[in-house]
Amino acid sequence: MDIDVKKIANLSRIRLTDVEAQEFAPQLSSIMGYIDKLSEVNTDGVPPTAHPHDVPMPQRADIVSNIDRRDALQASAPRTESGLYVVPKVIE
Repeated sequence: MDIDVKKIANLSRIRLTDVEAQEFAPQLSSIMGYIDKLSEVNTDGVPPTAHPHDVPMPQRADIVSNIDRRDALQASAPRTESGLYVVPKVIE
């Protein structure tokens, strides 16, 4: 399998020297060969899964657990307005 490593590196925004490209070519060919081997597996009738175990995800109750502390947290701020911190302009 002949893979253009330089082209793939360019698409990936990776700069490779010629020596590095020659070094990675067999490795990339091996990976692509493994992908080809996996594509030969018959997966007809196999449902897609998101998790290897058939266990439901635990869910917590949808209850507000944090109280609104904005006013207390902003009490020490030099200036606030409508619940927001007012800071000096830094960009002109």
